[in-house]
Amino acid sequence: MRLPHPFTSNSTTITLCLAGMMTVAAPNAEAQETDDQTLIYSGDGLEIRWHLQAGLNAVTERNLFWNISDTLTPESGFNPDSDWLESYLKGGLSFEQSLENGSLLYGRLTGVSSYTVGTDAFDAGDTGRTTLEEGYVGFSTSDSDHPGLDISIGPRGLVLGSGMLIANGGANGFERGALKFGPRKAWQQAAIMRVAGEGIQATQFYIDPNELPASDGKNKLAGMDVRYDSVEGGYLGLTYINVLESNSPYPKAPPGGVGFPTIIRGGRDGTNALNLYARTDPFEGLLRNWFFTTDLAYEWNDRIDMSAWAGRVQVGYAFTGIAWSPTLTYSFQTFSGDNPNTARLERFDPLYYEGSPGAWATGSKSSMVFINSNVQAHEVALRVQPTQQDTLTLRYAHLRANELNSPLQFGQATRVETSGGDANLVTGVSDYHLSDDVFLEYNRTINRNTFLTAGISASFPGKGIRDVIGGDAPVWLGGFVNVVVDF
Repeated sequence: MRLPHPFTSNSTTITLCLAGMMTVAAPNAEAQETDDQTLIYSGDGLEIRWHLQAGLNAVTERNLFWNISDTLTPESGFNPDSDWLESYLKGGLSFEQSLENGSLLYGRLTGVSSYTVGTDAFDAGDTGRTTLEEGYVGFSTSDSDHPGLDISIGPRGLVLGSGMLIANGGANGFERGALKFGPRKAWQQAAIMRVAGEGIQATQFYIDPNELPASDGKNKLAGMDVRYDSVEGGYLGLTYINVLESNSPYPKAPPGGVGFPTIIRGGRDGTNALNLYARTDPFEGLLRNWFFTTDLAYEWNDRIDMSAWAGRVQVGYAFTGIAWSPTLTYSFQTFSGDNPNTARLERFDPLYYEGSPGAWATGSKSSMVFINSNVQAHEVALRVQPTQQDTLTLRYAHLRANELNSPLQFGQATRVETSGGDANLVTGVSDYHLSDDVFLEYNRTINRNTFLTAGISASFPGKGIRDVIGGDAPVWLGGFVNVVVDF
């Protein structure tokens, strides 16, 4: 059998495939066969295609990060109100060469240019970069009597499981611009081998993320993923990841939560992770419209005495025979934090997760503050389709910390608190409630190559955030509208 190989784009606007699809973004086979608008040459078993994707995104933010900078870093001059325009252009060529034995030689070369006009949420702007996105060659076999083999080497995308740990190989924003769009997804280097047959697929990989030059952690990872897909749509998989090399630091809570967090330089080096992921087949009878998914992860690193965990359970129901075809989903996801009363490091490392709404974002706006570490969330999403071209999704998330007085990300919210005349340096939050986020998103398919997305969102600070500020904190508001053209 022949394995699918990626000749499609990896737009951040089209994220449905992230909910547990193939490890390497697979093309739509039917579209490949019937749509020849990108075909440059076809003959002697060789096909050459062009690819083009472009996007323009207008963003506005008010009371960024609940104006917390006014309290913790008033000298920075950070403006909590910001408007900016970001754009990107991605394009390139791909080829497929059919061989006499039915095998296939293929490859793809693409680049991406991005730019931000104005100042974005992280105080960067009027900047952008042009970088290589994909540049791989591959070989796949086609034999219905034997398992299919697919081998590739070079920069490309790779998603494992539901994208909990390995999905986003490229860094965006800051000097590269296009913070919200995030057009870079491919790994800077990747060697991938897949074997598949009878619904079972095994993937071995080596990946090097495309990090920002100003904050390159020199990370290199390897591992294996084994997955079973049923014909009804369910799946079950297990991923093992080993961080071969890394300079990326880990923060550790100070004893009792008092003082500066300890920074373990190169803490990620040698970290291991296991990720079990599953989704049920559609049920029959009373449960036929229900679906259930789960992700469990465990991380350890004996070199630094690390033991961390995370997980998500999700249940959804599709209302059939009702106007607008509503789907209601509830999720609970949690990621361990470092207990300040133990010598062991329990902080979960989310690695390279897919952080878009509907994937692994914890909250909508709050996901810009809290990475998937020392945080948990109850999330509810209602999705309706008034027409085939239009989709509305309303999301609500209630966010809480897992550990008090412990780093939520890399030590933010370290501050001085006074009690009984004594001044203490405190890390993290002293109340579990972080925030409540509401996000309304509208998607319209203008035509098969053009997509419009707009959204408005609000984040209401919880007591944990209000206590950091030392009083009332404003509601963080934002909105955006973008258009993506994708060939």
